[in-house]
Amino acid sequence: MPALQPVLICRPGGRARALAEAIEAARLPVAHLDVMALERLPETPEMRSAWLDFDHFHKVVVVSPFAADCLHEALDRYWPQLPLGTAWYAVGAATAEALHACLGVRVHVPPVRAGEDTSEALLQLASLRSLEGERVLLVAGEGGRTLLADTLTSRGGRITRLALYRRRLREPSPTMQDRLASGDFRALVVSSGELLEHLARWCTEATLNQPLIVSSRRLATLADDLGFCTPVVAAGATPAALAEAVAEACAPEDADVDHDDLEKG
Repeated sequence: MPALQPVLICRPGGRARALAEAIEAARLPVAHLDVMALERLPETPEMRSAWLDFDHFHKVVVVSPFAADCLHEALDRYWPQLPLGTAWYAVGAATAEALHACLGVRVHVPPVRAGEDTSEALLQLASLRSLEGERVLLVAGEGGRTLLADTLTSRGGRITRLALYRRRLREPSPTMQDRLASGDFRALVVSSGELLEHLARWCTEATLNQPLIVSSRRLATLADDLGFCTPVVAAGATPAALAEAVAEACAPEDADVDHDDLEKG
């Protein structure tokens, strides 16, 4: 019996392992594209000032699990005990879980009615609608979208945006370039617009006709613009949500889906 084509994933770092395990729980093989690395940035005077004045921030908004890890590392040096009264926000469930695990804080996430984990969804929260005079720390990576900072500023917030890490894109290996171009994969999983646009360089008609799993409607729109024929929007960016979408896309031909196993991922 020929081996199943793999599901291609491009999530960097430890989050790739969690996603791979969740997809493999659905009895589908995984191959890593390995096209992005995350690198912590050295501390700057601006960062040090923010850490020393951390108790002056009313709200802290964190955009990714890696940003949460970097924030924890910094605060651990300056604040053995976190100040009281800070309101914590995360763009998605995975980031909220990371913050709770490393800092033990209660975290606000996008409302369930939004149906997805995105900046747009987080901004629907009532507690972020009026920020007149409030100091808000936005913890992110270099570059990326300015929607959160711009919107929170327009709502009266005094925003400090700290980039704690950088994303480095790299080319897929020759083997993975060939696999992408030939469509020799079962599905492609992407949860970042930056990665989707990067991978488009190696896409052909064969690639565009394979299932693409994305984590938001915004990414599905971008996928449509890039020519992908069958973008599937997962219920979120968590490993379980992405793996369930993969399993449903692949199950008719390849596998019986065990949803209990997916939840464990």
